[in-house]
Amino acid sequence: MRPQIVLFGDSITEQSFRPGGWGAALADTYSRKADVIVRGYGGYNTRWALFLLNHLIPLEYSPTMLVVLITPPPVNEEGRKEYARSVYGEKAVDLPERTNEMAGVYAKLCVELAKELGLSSINLWSKMQETEGWEKKFLSDGLHLTEEGNAILHQEVVRVFNEAWLCASEMPYDFPHHSEIDWRNPENAFQQRC
Repeated sequence: MRPQIVLFGDSITEQSFRPGGWGAALADTYSRKADVIVRGYGGYNTRWALFLLNHLIPLEYSPTMLVVLITPPPVNEEGRKEYARSVYGEKAVDLPERTNEMAGVYAKLCVELAKELGLSSINLWSKMQETEGWEKKFLSDGLHLTEEGNAILHQEVVRVFNEAWLCASEMPYDFPHHSEIDWRNPENAFQQRC
């Protein structure tokens, strides 16, 4: 059975299999080597998501799991206001429903929790802000990721996986590569793997 990579999170995770998404890119990176499963729940907060966790990831698998905590991305407050105006028109409140400062607090706590629990983490909040113009380059509506933002997250996930010995290029295919199959005697290749 192939290893499984379960992406569990919010709307950013839910949208990760859209064209140019980080989940789709991860499925491509691990093609024929691991199954990438998306469990993203847009609009959910951490408190609500915890109710789902035991249903989605049974505890008996936990000793062998690699858990990676990913911080929220930064928030472009002006982008959030623009988005609200596009949805609600004149009824839009001129205050963003999220702030970059509060996203930074969550990011810091996420990284600290990962360290405390001995888990890997990706500080997406900090990583994205290293690039000038991150507000428009990486965020489509001040919160969700553009194709470039998805590429950053994909690169970071692959980097962490590589550090944890889950390097796709070193993982075997689940079944023989076509170049390993003798067309006159194909069963030999499958007997070695099955």
